[in-house]
Amino acid sequence: MSDERRDILKLSRDWLPVQDVVDAVSSASCGSISVFIGTTREDEVDGRKVVGLEYEAYELMAQSEFIKLCGDIRERWPTVTHICVHHRLGWVMVGEASVVMAISSPHRHDSQQAINHCISQLKANVPIWKKEVYDTQEASWKENSECPWAAVAEG
Repeated sequence: MSDERRDILKLSRDWLPVQDVVDAVSSASCGSISVFIGTTREDEVDGRKVVGLEYEAYELMAQSEFIKLCGDIRERWPTVTHICVHHRLGWVMVGEASVVMAISSPHRHDSQQAINHCISQLKANVPIWKKEVYDTQEASWKENSECPWAAVAEG
């Protein structure tokens, strides 16, 4: 595989293959690949059990915001080599991965710092929305606490 820097965002309605995300950032020049897997968790909200999440996205804007995010990551951690994020759309049941991301760099510190930043900023700025679906057949759209407008709505 070429060592030319790669930034990959894939939005998919299919199961997320972790190994594909890892392979996308593998590089002979990198000694570190940091991976984050976000799974749909069983939760209880007002006495209702979450049975899954429904994700929607504004795909063109998501790609644009992802490009900005990658630029920000590379500015903060110049040694980051490759960035890959796969995010589910549609129905994701409890226990399944909603997002898988990997970042490679020559040394672990940069990839570990960058992966934490990546998930926080992805949730804050990339237009992907989730709706919790409960065992009562009710559903509720959820804001990510990282979104800049979430704090304004609460205040």
